[in-house]
Amino acid sequence: MPVLRTVKDYIRTIVDFPHEGILFRDVTTLFADPRGFRMAIDQMLHPYAGEQIDKVVGLEARGFILGGAIAHQLSLGFVPIRKKGKLPGAVISEEYQLEYGEAIVEIHDDAVQPGEKILLVDDLLATGGTAQAGIRLIERLGGEIMGCAFIVDLPELGGRQKLEAMGMDVHVLCEYEGA
Repeated sequence: MPVLRTVKDYIRTIVDFPHEGILFRDVTTLFADPRGFRMAIDQMLHPYAGEQIDKVVGLEARGFILGGAIAHQLSLGFVPIRKKGKLPGAVISEEYQLEYGEAIVEIHDDAVQPGEKILLVDDLLATGGTAQAGIRLIERLGGEIMGCAFIVDLPELGGRQKLEAMGMDVHVLCEYEGA
C-alpha cells in the first residue's frame, strides 16, 4: 500500500528563481500529478462545504487553474481577476503595491452581483497585495467574500495577517518558512 502524501510533497522548490536568493515554490508539479491535484482541490474547498457560495474568483494566473477546478467541483461559475489590459469590455481596476513598484488588476464590472457570496482562490499567499486588491474589487461590486483559499502560505511575508485584518477567513494547505 503506498504511503499517503501531503500536498506539500508534490510541490518542488527551485533555488534562485526568478532572482538570486529566492526559493520559488513551484506548484506546476502538483498540478501535473492527478492525485496531488485532486487532493489540493478537495482540501481547498473542504472548509467551505455546505456554505452558500455563488461564484469562485481566481487571481491571475495559477488561481485560474485552481478556481476553474473548484468552480466545476461545486457546480458554480468562475470569474477571473486579471492583470490590467487583459479583459475585454467594461472593467473596474485596483492598484496595489509590489516589492519594487505597483501593479493593477481588473475584473469585469458585471462579473459579481451585489450580495453574491464569493470564494477567492490563488496558489500562493506572500505579501497579500494581489489578494487584497482582488478583495477590494469584489467588495466594490457588492460581493461578500466567504473565504480566501491558497495552496501555499509564506508566513514571514505577512499576507495572511493582512487578509485576516480585513476580516477575511483564510485557508491554506501548507506553509514554507523563508521567502
